[in-house]
Amino acid sequence: MTLGLSLSPQHRVYAGFAIYSFAMGNIFPRLPDIKHAMGIEDGTLGLSLIGTPIGTLTALTLATPLLERVGFRRALLALIPLVALAYAIAVHAPGPLALFLMLFPVGLMIGSVEIMLNVEADRTEFLLKRRIMNRAHSFWSMGFFGAGLFGAALGHLGVSPQLHLAIVVPMVAISMALFLGGYQPAPARFASTGDKAPTFARPTLPILVLVAVTLSAMLMEGASIDWSAIYMRTVFEAGPFVAGFTVALFAFSQATTRFFADSFVDRHSPSGVARVLLACMAAGVLMVFLSPSPLLSMLGFALLGIGTSALFPLAISAAAQRTDRPAAINVAALSQISFVAFLLGPPLLGFVSDHWGIRSAFGIGIPFIALSLLTAGALGRRAPSEKAATPSNEAPDLARRKIPARTGEA
Repeated sequence: MTLGLSLSPQHRVYAGFAIYSFAMGNIFPRLPDIKHAMGIEDGTLGLSLIGTPIGTLTALTLATPLLERVGFRRALLALIPLVALAYAIAVHAPGPLALFLMLFPVGLMIGSVEIMLNVEADRTEFLLKRRIMNRAHSFWSMGFFGAGLFGAALGHLGVSPQLHLAIVVPMVAISMALFLGGYQPAPARFASTGDKAPTFARPTLPILVLVAVTLSAMLMEGASIDWSAIYMRTVFEAGPFVAGFTVALFAFSQATTRFFADSFVDRHSPSGVARVLLACMAAGVLMVFLSPSPLLSMLGFALLGIGTSALFPLAISAAAQRTDRPAAINVAALSQISFVAFLLGPPLLGFVSDHWGIRSAFGIGIPFIALSLLTAGALGRRAPSEKAATPSNEAPDLARRKIPARTGEA
């Protein structure tokens, strides 16, 4: 029996990304309140938050066979509301250790959802014979934008994080029934190669160079999502609405850039687009680090959203186009190593904030941006449209099924 709205395959994919990011994004505008309630410092909060990426990395590595046995329809319809429910439970944690332990299963569910949504986006691209991946990731950012606004509004009204996250659960469940009630997985691709990414893929030197390209974006995206609200509350004593709206503003600028990213990459070289994004990121970091006013800081976070938007997808494409190894292995190696780097972000930035102030937690991004600028040429100098088209049944397309949505990414 079909439930909910009758949508085209790509619109179901867009809805899935948006609802999923809304389910996971509502906690971030409330982190200042959670930190205050626990009476902990930034470094301790960062260690607590690492429970989610550890769980996510575990699921990205191990969950695919189980998800295929359960079936994507049943797993996706159950897990996205469960993400919202698990966050609603986690905000009742009495201390940082309990928060860490309660966020680990959240990460397991997030990693599983990312696998399914990106596989579905890739299969839908194959079905429609046109790109939707970057646009799907833009809807992830749009859902996060909605979560930031909703969190900002409820924080401004004095609603507790516990009640706020509890309200999100039925919102997500109803949205899933309405927009994905009729979801049926798209047909799987049939690849002529038998390449399968190993559980752990050894990175080669060229893949490590691509990791260097993405490192600044992974670090600054994590910093903006996890710490922007706390930054506004700490540095400018901003109210809950301004702090939450800053999270939303970052997500909005990221979403808008991702929505139009494919057309820019088609017209210009990947390395050229990457350098423009990195310049925006550098300007955003400097504004946040040196800003004397909340408005200038918010502009800085908007520039960070633009700068972090498309670097990881560009690196994934570059890895898939390499001919030294099967594309699936190169993509898996890039994804896993980049995500390990992302995993180290929360405690690193919290440690920096504790010792040198929260502005320095963003200023630390400058040397990483410089490293990314030095290595951006590895993304390639020609636009994809100038290259011979890759047949749809070859390994580079198969490999894109391994891309996580928000390790950041999108």
